[in-house]
Amino acid sequence: MIHLPSPARGPLRALSTRLVAAVGLVLGIVFVVFLDRDGYRDVNEDGLTLLDCFYYAVVSLSTTGYGDITPISESARLVNVIVITPARVLFLIILVGTTLEVLTEQYRTNARLTRWRRLLKDHVIVCGYGTKGRSAVAALRENGFDTRRIVVVESDRAAVRQATSDGLVALEGSATRSSILADAHVKDAKAVIIATDTDEANVLVTLTARQMTAGKVRIIAAAREAENAPLLKQSGAHQVIVSSATAGRLLGLSTSAPPLIDVVEDLLTPGHGMALALRSADRAEVGKSPRKVSELVIALVRHGRVLSLASPECAMIETGDLLVYIRDDTAAPVETTVSRDAS
Repeated sequence: MIHLPSPARGPLRALSTRLVAAVGLVLGIVFVVFLDRDGYRDVNEDGLTLLDCFYYAVVSLSTTGYGDITPISESARLVNVIVITPARVLFLIILVGTTLEVLTEQYRTNARLTRWRRLLKDHVIVCGYGTKGRSAVAALRENGFDTRRIVVVESDRAAVRQATSDGLVALEGSATRSSILADAHVKDAKAVIIATDTDEANVLVTLTARQMTAGKVRIIAAAREAENAPLLKQSGAHQVIVSSATAGRLLGLSTSAPPLIDVVEDLLTPGHGMALALRSADRAEVGKSPRKVSELVIALVRHGRVLSLASPECAMIETGDLLVYIRDDTAAPVETTVSRDAS
């Protein structure tokens, strides 16, 4: 099931509101008729009971009008003209309006879904919307990635609701199923981020994504344990992030070199000081030393390999190189311009 973000209230809530209004209108008419029950004549001529008042109200508001109960006094007829007739029109508006609203909402949803499917391309699929998945989406947003090109695949309904409330398109289902990834247009995706709760599920999702894309879509997977990283790479992941090893190394650095932790935290905290960024080398920069670029370049990415500035290969910038640099994150982030093949 595909959930599109929408600020409007749900159809169930709209139906409930209209149902309450209809019941309240019936009760109001019953009260008015019961107060003036002596002004009505029943075919049995035994007077109106409370049940008769309910019956007359429902029959009148629904425009059925059997005629077995009729107003005979001037006051009862005046109430029918001033109160019951407008209430009858309002009751029909509630019923017809509810049907039209439901049909309109269904048409609007189908139209939005069709348009979303038609325009979905070069998007990022995030499998799992837990802590790691939400952080990955936050990082994409911070780098200027269009939110409309982020698709979340999650089996937990609470997480799906959280994703849609965050303005994302969410597919409810397991990412291990090829049909779910097909609904997410995995073949047209730019990248697949796999961040489910377990390494076993990550391996299955990676295998499924690789089989469906034939390795043409970049797959980034998270692993809790370092021993599972080689298995994920063998399954088809282009890059594996080991959360436990990374956290352990940071804990170790916090003891031996505390200032380094402050630098890393600054780089990873959005909108605070420094941030890592990636861009393609300009034509004017080709042939120059990375140290002479206006930004503070710390590495080059050449043919998919990360090269340190200390390497002799980094003496000059070549055509197609990607520059890894540190930017001032206090300014508004700009979208990273990297070609699909290079990424």
